[in-house]
Amino acid sequence: MKKMYAVIAALIVIIAGAFVFGQNKHTSTAKTKTVTVGILQTMKHPALDQINKGVIKGLAEGGYKVGKNLKIKQQNAEADQSNLKSMSEKFISDGDDLTVGIATPAAMSLASAANGKTPVILAGITDPAGSGIIKSEKKPGANITGTSGEAPLPMDLKVVKAIKPNAKQIGIIYSPSDHGGTYNAKKFAKLAEADGQKVKLYTISNTNDVEQVAQQMVSECDVVYAPQDNLVASSMKTLVGVANGAKVPVIPAADTMVKDGGIAAYAISQFELGRVAGKMAANVLKGKKTANYAVQHVTHGVYVINTTEAKKLGITLPAKIVKAAKTSGEVFK
Repeated sequence: MKKMYAVIAALIVIIAGAFVFGQNKHTSTAKTKTVTVGILQTMKHPALDQINKGVIKGLAEGGYKVGKNLKIKQQNAEADQSNLKSMSEKFISDGDDLTVGIATPAAMSLASAANGKTPVILAGITDPAGSGIIKSEKKPGANITGTSGEAPLPMDLKVVKAIKPNAKQIGIIYSPSDHGGTYNAKKFAKLAEADGQKVKLYTISNTNDVEQVAQQMVSECDVVYAPQDNLVASSMKTLVGVANGAKVPVIPAADTMVKDGGIAAYAISQFELGRVAGKMAANVLKGKKTANYAVQHVTHGVYVINTTEAKKLGITLPAKIVKAAKTSGEVFK
């Protein structure tokens, strides 16, 4: 009888062990399942490239790492609308688990292709509700959420006034085809006018317009504000080249634009915008519903200065801005 009890006990242990092993194996398989994320970038320029890198970092922090449980498919539309459409549709038809849109045109194209189904994460999209991508930032609705990339415009104005305190006219350059750029440019203009500044808006349709428009602008204005606008950002070197010839400083909205020749900025990290979007993407992949997942903002910025540019223009940067840039921001030399 004792032997029988011993055999039964042994069988119970074996069965229980097999059950636990099976459960562990199932859990392990679930944890190591590879998901596919399609990243669509409207065009190539440093600010968007930084967002892209941030997205990958955020996904990794959320537990999804390339080569382990994540496959990333990268596409760059090179500012071509037909590319945006075909690339977006390919992501969806391939059955990718989630897509990420970097810049408004990419986000809009992905949203259209997904048709309320495949999750779409916005990475640094200015005014996503105003562009019609989502219903509201608190409750985006359907399959879309992410990060908003609105610039800290009041701080931008403070930088403009600190660099050129006696400016007679501020020139603002933007592209009407870029919803975010238009939003930022016009909102900054209203803010500056309310502060008693005289402003003039200048528009560009493509990169070929930049040199001619910039020449007109620097002949009429003594400081230029370059908002977060994809076409402007991709043309910074041309814009700065013209402005330098007239000894007119260019004050942009992004840190990468300062690196490309802007003299100074109070900037939100583009990498951080991407990183937060990547972490949100990871949460959605784990099951968090997008419909009530509020759009997130990165509100803390830092001062960024370009000392080489200041020397070229013969401008002495304000001591407070220099100190802040050296302490917690960034200095390009």
